[in-house]
Amino acid sequence: MLDSNYKTRVNKAKEDAVSALREEFKGYDGFIFTNYRGLTVEQITGIRKTLRESDAAYRVVKNRYAKIALKELDKNGADDQMVGPTAIALAKGDTANIVAKALFQAAKDNGKLEIKGGLVGGEIMSAEELEALSKLPTKLELIASLMGTMKAPVQKLAATLLAYSEKLGQGQAE
Repeated sequence: MLDSNYKTRVNKAKEDAVSALREEFKGYDGFIFTNYRGLTVEQITGIRKTLRESDAAYRVVKNRYAKIALKELDKNGADDQMVGPTAIALAKGDTANIVAKALFQAAKDNGKLEIKGGLVGGEIMSAEELEALSKLPTKLELIASLMGTMKAPVQKLAATLLAYSEKLGQGQAE
């Protein structure tokens, strides 16, 4: 039977760990939750290296600490995805689809990484939704495509004018 005078003591080390997670999470707006069980240290290091290229991070976390840190940042709803061994891929800005693509590639390569779901742009996403997100073109790819589409008529006009001026130049030489 519990004593009515029992108080939960907050361990300073645990409080510091939650605070450190909260500070790290502040810099990111995309969180993709994975089950890393069965991965070797080398495989996790490889995932981290790949994600760093996209200005992202991959952190193995204690679920309880991560839940508290996310709640303190008003990023709620991901508690169901933080069950069992959890590592979180942290994405900034528009890089969530690049990070998701890298994680799905890693899962395909090693067969042991499991994507549980995510919290991207304030929306809870299932693994299936993240997979669909990973297949979308990146922002830079979309901009390049748009610029190519916008540039095509100008190129055609320039080619037509060049051909016309060359034709005029031939007619004068005769």
